Amino acid sequence: MPTPRAQLGSRWMSETDIRTTLTRIHHNRTQHNKILRRITQQVEAHRNSVENSLRVLDPGDRASIINKSVSGARAEFVRETGDARMALTRELEQLRRSVQSASTHYRSPVQMLMRDTLGSERRSRIMQQIETSGPAELASMAEYAAAKKDKELAAALCGRVAGMPRADRPFSAGDLADVMFGELHRELNQALIEVDRRVLEALEEEQIASTGKGNAQRVLEIAMLKKREAEIGAYRADDEDDGEAGE
Repeated sequence: MPTPRAQLGSRWMSETDIRTTLTRIHHNRTQHNKILRRITQQVEAHRNSVENSLRVLDPGDRASIINKSVSGARAEFVRETGDARMALTRELEQLRRSVQSASTHYRSPVQMLMRDTLGSERRSRIMQQIETSGPAELASMAEYAAAKKDKELAAALCGRVAGMPRADRPFSAGDLADVMFGELHRELNQALIEVDRRVLEALEEEQIASTGKGNAQRVLEIAMLKKREAEIGAYRADDEDDGEAGE
């Protein structure tokens, strides 16, 4: 197994920071979606107005005039809201980059466990006490740590078995850490994926509004992110954007 390389340029975000950022992304995503829906409503209102005013024309001539008028009106509505949409999508991309950078700190429950107990005097004392413990005693203490949700004992035990040959380890450090931080790890990892998806959805809708064409690769990536969210299943993502779109 290759030696891990530290990503020293990564940004730190606590679990609260990640949740707050996701909430901010929800808000921006909703505001952006409202602007696009408003454009659609304005275009439809313009179409109805033009159609009513041109009823006396020949149907063939009327269709061409209506399409040109609607196309021009849509371009104007898109232009008028360009600055507001750009500000929202720019902030969305900045938030996404921040979260992506911080994701390195949430790679595994073991990483989170060891960081959470870093500097603990009790953990240090336990590590000294179990330095010569055999497999049976280590296994018993791992069971006790899991039952008591004792993070310091669990971290000391994970550190102890890390220095043992893999075949001799009486328990999996990953399994023990999962008892302590597995639920939070899954929640945060789903949140990291949701951040990515929400921003990509906004960028896709923005491109369609600006150019009339989407990005097939981005659509595929969004679908894959949704699949990964469902596979983790730590929580049900809010569907507030979809709900508002149907209003």
